[in-house]
This record gives sequence, C-alpha cells and structure tokens, in this order.
Amino acid sequence: MAIAVVHEFAIEPGDRTTENYDGVRARLNMDADPPAGLVFHTAGFSGTGLFRIFEVWESEADWQRFNDERFLPAARPLIERAGAPPSVQFTYELHDVVKG
Repeated sequence: MAIAVVHEFAIEPGDRTTENYDGVRARLNMDADPPAGLVFHTAGFSGTGLFRIFEVWESEADWQRFNDERFLPAARPLIERAGAPPSVQFTYELHDVVKG
C-alpha cells in the first residue's frame, strides 16, 4: 500500500536558504542511486515557518528502510545540532497514485 510521508523542519523567520537540505540531498545521492520504493519527492517552504518535504513511497517498509539506512545517517549532523529529529507524519495510506 502506497503511503504519503511529510517531514517538517522549523526555520528561522525569513530564512529561505536551502543549504542544509542541499547538503543532506548531496550525501543521499538520490539522483544516481534512487531509493527502492520512492515514487516521488518534493521539498519547499510552507509559508508558515516550516521547510516541508512531501514524499510518496510504494510502502511503509520501503520508507522505513530508507529512513533507517540512508536518511538518518546522512542527516545526523543536522539532527544533533537541532537536538531532535524532524517531525515525521504519515499523512495517509494512498488509495491511488497517478504517475505522469
């Protein structure tokens, strides 16, 4: 069952830099080595003081494997600086996914 996952990172008011995101993304090397089960990934500023990542995964197991084996190790320096991991919320199981 496909799932939607949201990661939210609090940002300082007016901060529109993507240095942290870009650094983690580079360490993940997702373009050359896409994670199994990732359908799509988006990232951007919410307009409400958050940097939000929205993803769709083929299954919760695919996301969990990626999170444990790749994301958390790549993001560890940022997590340690922030003192806590990002908020992760499974928004819902998806009934349908259309790939364009």
